[in-house]
Amino acid sequence: MRFNKSAKQSINNREDIKELSLKYLDKYQPSKKDLRFYLYRKVLDTDYLNKDKESILQEIDMVIANLESMGVINDTIYSEIKSKNYLKKGYSLNKIRMNLAQKGIDGDLLKKTMNDIQKDNVDPDFYAAIRVCRRRRIGPYRPDANREIFYTKDTGVLARAGFSYATSKNVLGLDKKELKIFEKKI
Repeated sequence: MRFNKSAKQSINNREDIKELSLKYLDKYQPSKKDLRFYLYRKVLDTDYLNKDKESILQEIDMVIANLESMGVINDTIYSEIKSKNYLKKGYSLNKIRMNLAQKGIDGDLLKKTMNDIQKDNVDPDFYAAIRVCRRRRIGPYRPDANREIFYTKDTGVLARAGFSYATSKNVLGLDKKELKIFEKKI
């Protein structure tokens, strides 16, 4: 017998909303905006006490504020962790900024996070561009015979990844010997 996974969950009070949020937090590490959106969607699916949207949002905000005061959810830690993970993946600073803004990180915290990245790392965009080149096997990772042929294509790849033209030009102009020196710092 198959069970229907999409069966509606009954949400009768604020404690049920809190339990739902704790289950979600156990599985994922969302920002406040992500958690708010998830809870709102789930509560609307259950037609919670036939309330209007404003009262539902107020109750969700109360639950999130309670979780934040207990330290269960924290956007500062979220932005630090996500920015470091994005940097390891080879995201440019522009792409990191845009992703964190989409996740609901406010302007002041976003500026602080970006300043921390730039303070901790010397030219993070340069090393992130090297990571992208290594992963995509472009630029200095291509055979020498093909580098000039694919130069514009590789510049386009790095531009779409959010890197400036100057950074792309510096990375694509690296020799194999210079590349080995910079790879040790990655």
